[in-house]
Amino acid sequence: MEKSWEDKKTSFPVIDVRNLTGNFLPMILHKAQQVNLDNGICVIQSFEPKPLYSALEDLGFESVTEKVSDHEYRAYFYRTEIKTITFESGADMPFKPTAIVNYKTIDDILAGTVVDFWELIWGKEDSAIDLKTKLLLSMSNAIGASRFRQATRELIKAYSLGVTVKELDELFSLFAWNQGIGHFSSEIGPSTVFGVYKQIKKREQEGLERKKILDEIIEKFGDKNPNVNTLYKQQNKCCEKSDE
Repeated sequence: MEKSWEDKKTSFPVIDVRNLTGNFLPMILHKAQQVNLDNGICVIQSFEPKPLYSALEDLGFESVTEKVSDHEYRAYFYRTEIKTITFESGADMPFKPTAIVNYKTIDDILAGTVVDFWELIWGKEDSAIDLKTKLLLSMSNAIGASRFRQATRELIKAYSLGVTVKELDELFSLFAWNQGIGHFSSEIGPSTVFGVYKQIKKREQEGLERKKILDEIIEKFGDKNPNVNTLYKQQNKCCEKSDE
């Protein structure tokens, strides 16, 4: 069924991200927040941008997507309500699935397949397991496989959704039990994920509120941190100088 605003969609400002290789999701969310009621934006991507749907829905947008070709999708977002963006709503939860961009580099259809898999796991509306628990399970699996980059991201997302220090205390005790004292001491203890846990615990003991703790963590352990970011950044001083 056609939405009442679809006749306006060709007039929406266009954001074409097909050739962007960096983390463009914060940019899209920022632009979306500037859109007034009864106005919209159009995002062009080489695969269906499903992760955007729930994020912009939380900001008060309806959406319609058109498949122009196997390598071009146009997602139209129309604002019907002004909603406040919060971590708890999920719209501003840290670490959107930026690694999908890596698959687009290989093949657009592969990226679309990965997006469908992501939606099945993380975007399921009638999920029997709540999102915070899923993140803790994913974090635990990642630590078991020594994927500390992924574990760090999952822990920060879970904390943004309300996981408590007491829950984290018990989880890290289980990691010592299941992984063994030697592995915990040499691998988990020096890892970024354990660093995040220590900072959360320390700052909560000092009485700092969760939002400020999150801001500190994201500054130190966010996408600027090469041990956490999932997108390659060339560390080449010659190139850096040429960009100045």
